[in-house]
Amino acid sequence: MLNRLSRKCFSSAAAPLPWLFVGLGNPGDKYRGTRHNVGFEMIDAFASSVGIPMDTVHCKALFGKGFVGDIPVFLAKPQTYMNLSGESTEPLAAYYKLPLNHVLVFHDDLNLPCGVLRLNDKGGHGSHKGLKSVIYHFRGNREFPRLRIGIGRPPGQMDPKAFLLQKFNVTARQRIDEALQEGVDALKLLLSQGYDESAKRFNKEQKYKHLRVQTLPV
Repeated sequence: MLNRLSRKCFSSAAAPLPWLFVGLGNPGDKYRGTRHNVGFEMIDAFASSVGIPMDTVHCKALFGKGFVGDIPVFLAKPQTYMNLSGESTEPLAAYYKLPLNHVLVFHDDLNLPCGVLRLNDKGGHGSHKGLKSVIYHFRGNREFPRLRIGIGRPPGQMDPKAFLLQKFNVTARQRIDEALQEGVDALKLLLSQGYDESAKRFNKEQKYKHLRVQTLPV
């Protein structure tokens, strides 16, 4: 099926350009449900919503492929552990000969309140080691889009590394579950209307959400 999908994607100059969605996280039950793994959770939520099975291993990632409407979509959860995410992401983009503006990376973000999302068309790594690895393997190119998933800041003097590897409390879990559905809807809009229009609309909605929730406890 993989080869058949690839042929369909590139059989015509007029065929829609595929998207590669990559969720960052750590493999294994130990890390399931932790803050650092919300990129994986977004992939799972999207895959479930559109009926794409994540049942293949490809370029060191759990992998799924399918169509949303007439748009080919590839989904990946690198199994390299977070800090080596680029070892999977770059080979996948190269395998499908995708421009980097069609490689969308999902990742946790300490600088957004819990449950607030943002779509950005490019940027640095902000000390996120998974993003840092992706940028490194893209030879320093930072011009790929990201879906940032806010997890909030650690309380008090808590070590950020420990915070990232904790599971969400009940309140935060509810916010993340709501955010995952919002992210799924945004991704479907992106596929149907293109990045610019969907990002403009989505980020406006999330800006208002940011203002509502930024002072609420979690």
